[in-house]
Amino acid sequence: MPEWLPIDQGDAPLIMSMPHTGTDIPADIEEQLVSPWLARKDADWHVERLYDFAPSLGATAIRTTISRTAIDVNRDPSGASLYPGQATTGLCPTTTFDGEPLYRDGSVPDAEEITRRGATWFEPYHAALADEIERVRARHSKIVLFEAHSIRSVIPRLFEGELPNFNIGTNSGASCDPALTAAIEAVCDKTEFSRVTNGRFKGGWTTRHYGRPAEGVHAIQLELACRGYMDEPREVSPENWPTPYNEKRAAEMRAALEQILQACLTFASTP
Repeated sequence: MPEWLPIDQGDAPLIMSMPHTGTDIPADIEEQLVSPWLARKDADWHVERLYDFAPSLGATAIRTTISRTAIDVNRDPSGASLYPGQATTGLCPTTTFDGEPLYRDGSVPDAEEITRRGATWFEPYHAALADEIERVRARHSKIVLFEAHSIRSVIPRLFEGELPNFNIGTNSGASCDPALTAAIEAVCDKTEFSRVTNGRFKGGWTTRHYGRPAEGVHAIQLELACRGYMDEPREVSPENWPTPYNEKRAAEMRAALEQILQACLTFASTP
């Protein structure tokens, strides 16, 4: 595997996908951008650290170190919107979540450049993920593909008010067995954290594409509000964002996430 695509293989019926933890931007792309900070602003900050216990559970973890600004491996490769009629970002985003332009005038990637980036990063990421699904599925009658994400709690362009702490996405129930959803909801409801299922975020392209419950592949996305594990200023700037990973703040959320992943394993191990 290339260095930008770290994979930690496990034998348990659980695969963790972390498509937005990357902050690496190749120099030829970065020189076309308005601001390196804007280009990294919407990363899923510290998510790989938040879930660093997952391999100890036997889970397989796959992520990319490439920034979503170069290419978002959790978007439809056709360019179709995941949320028609709502503000979102695309396969090769041209704006931040807040609507700020990412590229200098005349530098927005064209169709040829998008195809090049797809061949360089999108296709290898999903080839590797598909291989891991096949490998783990060969060992278990059913598996869970867990999409791990995070986002700032307040982004008026994307949603009203403050986002719940836990945002469960199952493509409106199509990507996994309802029993898996219920098990994760039950864990969330025993915590002090707020949660919603299939609210503003219903799961990205990975959840929707690979979730095939009838074939034993149950995909679910969990979008976390960043305030649960790091200090989060309401108005972010290059001076205050991202803030460091806060172990004290993250402790309670990590405990909940461990229970959530255990619930996934219990579900996958139940005939």
